[in-house]
Amino acid sequence: MTDPVELVWPTTLDDALRARTHRMVHAVSETGGAIGYLAPPSRAETDAWLDGVLADVRTGDAALALATSGDGSDEVLGCALWRRRAAVASYRHSAEIQQVMTHPAARGRGIGRRLVSALIDDVRAAGLELLLLGVRGNNHGAIALYEDLGFREWGRLPSGIAVGDERFDDVKMYLELGRPDGVAVHGSAAVGAGASSRRA
Repeated sequence: MTDPVELVWPTTLDDALRARTHRMVHAVSETGGAIGYLAPPSRAETDAWLDGVLADVRTGDAALALATSGDGSDEVLGCALWRRRAAVASYRHSAEIQQVMTHPAARGRGIGRRLVSALIDDVRAAGLELLLLGVRGNNHGAIALYEDLGFREWGRLPSGIAVGDERFDDVKMYLELGRPDGVAVHGSAAVGAGASSRRA
């Protein structure tokens, strides 16, 4: 029987949980996981990443979900997070899913699906309207998972991701979560702030 998996949503991490998270991130990177590292990260690198994420969690601009084993070892089997697109006010109604990963030894157990589904629910509960993500073009399994969860491709930057001497498409996807009553959707119509008419 497969051990149960529990999701935890930390706002702080003690040293033991940081170490377990580092082991998972290192293992994913070591086996070629497309999580942004060109080489397996050091503990200092994963600690710095976690510090940045958790700072955003504590301001309400992010959430980190860790999938842990329910067998008493609390081993970290996967993680994923969302971050609000908070650089400017006009993007604060949206968030981006980042760093979705599952330990190589735990793949095939539906952990990635569970993590992303939980993030979708959490972002919706936070009152945001739009959820974005980026995925490497050669990761067809992840793309299929995201499509199954309702995401749709909105753009693709050819050769937008560099891994050494290799180039991969950067695929951008989105999921609409709903809007508050009274929100006017103008799309690309030449109305509202910043509008201009087409040139003849």
